[in-house]
Amino acid sequence: MRALTENEIRASFVNCSKGDAKRMRLPRETPWEDLDFLGWRDPGAPDRGYLVAEHGEQLVGIALRASTEVRRGFSKSTVCSVCVTPHSGSGVALFVAARAGAAGRQGNSVGTYLCSDLACSLYVRGLRLSDFRQRIETLSEQERIERLTTNIGGFLDEILAG
Repeated sequence: MRALTENEIRASFVNCSKGDAKRMRLPRETPWEDLDFLGWRDPGAPDRGYLVAEHGEQLVGIALRASTEVRRGFSKSTVCSVCVTPHSGSGVALFVAARAGAAGRQGNSVGTYLCSDLACSLYVRGLRLSDFRQRIETLSEQERIERLTTNIGGFLDEILAG
């Protein structure tokens, strides 16, 4: 991912107010060359997360809410829907985003399971390891990156379809 300026990041948000985008805390250190999208959690509000990605010809930012539900009846491991990294315990969270535009203002939202730390790009590159025993995957790193970008693009399409 190309390095983004603070103004580009704040202006990219499609599902929150300009005031909310202006007040959000941005990450301090960003390994741009290892990212397919910028994702971070707000340390002051653990239920908030943010994601910024190049989508088509535009930069799209979305505000996320992490579910606080306790998952009962699930196995001890879960898999991120975007990067397909298995995690144990709370390594994956349900993130919900309001749809863009009028649909979002009416309360419509879209959810998906993502790595709790939103570091999917680092997991597919092997730069961060899951706490769950890694399964051996036959896809190359480039193929895993392509899968990640396809999956995040699908999630953004759902949000923008509002």
